[in-house]
Amino acid sequence: MSILAWILAATLAGGVLSVLAAAAFALRARPAQVSLLVSYAIGTLLGAAFLEILPQAFERSGSPARVSATVLIGILLFFLLEKLMLWRHHHDGPDGAPHADHGRIATMVIVGDTFHNCVDGVIIAGAFLVSVELGLITALAIITHEIPQEVGDFLVLLHSGYSKSQAFAFNILSSIAMVIGGALAYYALQAVQQWVPLLLGIAAASMIYVSVADLIPGLHQRRELRATLQQVLLIAAGIATIWVVGSVAHAICVG
Repeated sequence: MSILAWILAATLAGGVLSVLAAAAFALRARPAQVSLLVSYAIGTLLGAAFLEILPQAFERSGSPARVSATVLIGILLFFLLEKLMLWRHHHDGPDGAPHADHGRIATMVIVGDTFHNCVDGVIIAGAFLVSVELGLITALAIITHEIPQEVGDFLVLLHSGYSKSQAFAFNILSSIAMVIGGALAYYALQAVQQWVPLLLGIAAASMIYVSVADLIPGLHQRRELRATLQQVLLIAAGIATIWVVGSVAHAICVG
């Protein structure tokens, strides 16, 4: 089996398996639970951005200031993207129409997840170019890392009004970027590696923006103390999930 075949198989399996595992949890949630678990999704998105993606971007970049600037530019670009979508919905239908949020938040989640999956494909390909054993270990670690983040993505899409089948389809399509990233890395690893920190910065920007600008404001609609405690605990649980999975994945890679 050639190295390219290993890379394509591992990235395809990594993307599909992480989505299937996340779907097994997220798609079983009842509508009332989806609204509650948005807080958990916020935690996974922020945890993935600050505990995993940004540290990797800083480590791989020779200029942390450049990565930070990329995150700021990414946040501004997602703000402009959301504005454009709001303007389009304003002309297509009345403000506050149910379909307005149906695509707005979900689009930014999908875009950010696509960038992240592409980078994961590059990382897997780089590991396979060192050895098949390291490639398999790295792919396994990335799958375990992706699952909690994919759960968060599913919950955000469901909360935005997508059906279960639509949420599953978009997550599967986004996972294809992992295969594309792996193939690009195989043929032009050095050139692609230079873009990895910037792609990671954009992925982090999307997660931060969606969490802070679109999801957290909705939590303030419930002001009672019990609801606030639930939200804080679920956000913390989401962050903790990313930290635990990241620690296990790191231990697997080091071991």
